[in-house]
Amino acid sequence: MTPPPKLSRRSEISPFLAMDALREAKELERAGRRIIHMELGEPGAPTPQTIRQAGVAALSNGQLGYGEALGHRVLREEIARFYRKKYDIEISPDRVVITTGSSGAFLLALIAGFDSGARIAVTQPGYPAYTNILSALGLKTAQLRLSFENNFTPTASMLAALHKEEKLQGALLMNPANPTGTMISNESLADICHYCDLENITFISDEIYHGLEYEKNAQSALCFSENAIIVNSFSKYYAMTGWRLGWIVAPTTWVRALERLQQSLAICPPTLSQTAALAAFSAHEEVEDNRLIYARNRHLLLDRLPAMGLTRFAPPDGAFYFYVDVSRFTRDSLSFCRRLLMEAGVAVTPGVDFDPQNGGSWIRLSYAGPEAEVAEGVARLANWLAPQIR
Repeated sequence: MTPPPKLSRRSEISPFLAMDALREAKELERAGRRIIHMELGEPGAPTPQTIRQAGVAALSNGQLGYGEALGHRVLREEIARFYRKKYDIEISPDRVVITTGSSGAFLLALIAGFDSGARIAVTQPGYPAYTNILSALGLKTAQLRLSFENNFTPTASMLAALHKEEKLQGALLMNPANPTGTMISNESLADICHYCDLENITFISDEIYHGLEYEKNAQSALCFSENAIIVNSFSKYYAMTGWRLGWIVAPTTWVRALERLQQSLAICPPTLSQTAALAAFSAHEEVEDNRLIYARNRHLLLDRLPAMGLTRFAPPDGAFYFYVDVSRFTRDSLSFCRRLLMEAGVAVTPGVDFDPQNGGSWIRLSYAGPEAEVAEGVARLANWLAPQIR
């Protein structure tokens, strides 16, 4: 028999373990087990009714053909108004590019901004898809090492140290962060923006968790630099994960390149999703109700984790995650999470997904689910850990 075609080296990326955990949890559910899902960063609430109704109306209208590669003009204008209202920033709608989720935004921005071999700074622990996308595109990853001791927060001085070691062409940072939930202070974010401008480092600011803050508000990097490339999404705050819709705010000099890339890589962002997303900006009450659910879940974990012997975790400033030190129980978070799933029916994500080097002592808990489900997950986790506390 003729052997199958070979795979490329660029396809040899690490698995996304959170998705592996979901697959294993679903297999157990199909076998009749009741599983509590705390592994995915997905809102437990449905897409707000206002948005869904707009989607139904678009379906009834039937006008769902190709759109412009840059996205619907009216949605780009609405996003520009959003920046004026939320951050007091004036941007032209011409700088807004609608994308197929934030994932599509990263692909466009990284291809537009960097040639093969460029060195990009990302945090570790950090979102694993960053390093996988960079690898698949032939880009180099430079790791900003974060830890409990430095509050899991990147700084301009960390970037400077990496840049001195070997020149950086870019930096890709998330604020609030996944998996830690930490936020970069406004002062530190301003320092990062200024340093990147000074050193001609292209700064991509991932702001997909904006709106999901609890004690202080996140600021957009656009407040500190017109050169920052902003990525945002309707997935998290607006609970539109499956609609696959995000956006980029870029300098005007980037827009035509992004348009050309989108024309060939996606043709256009999803027409139905764009029409529905127009209603997102008038769904404030519904999305804020969801945020209050996350806030109560967060408070529950803040109260209960120390009682389980889990006293060290990243400051959960935003998003809907706790990144928790489990070193008193294990140094093998992958095995720990599998045992927790099989024995207690709670799906969480091992820290090695976000930090292959030091993540064996950490796990990520998502509190994005319904209150009753998160409460049951916390209770199951406490009961499972109780015999192991020593």
